[in-house]
Amino acid sequence: MTTTNPSDFVPIYDSLVAEHGDVPAEAREAAEEIQREAAEALDWSRVRGGG
Repeated sequence: MTTTNPSDFVPIYDSLVAEHGDVPAEAREAAEEIQREAAEALDWSRVRGGG
């Protein structure tokens, strides 16, 4: 059985980041922004009961 050291992928990842940007980080930031917007849109605590 062979094992792969995760540090072996670092140069490949670094070159991809240099070429295309840090796509995982950008996706993570976009997801966090969407979560904030969704939480705000679904926040019913400011809605007051009227008669």
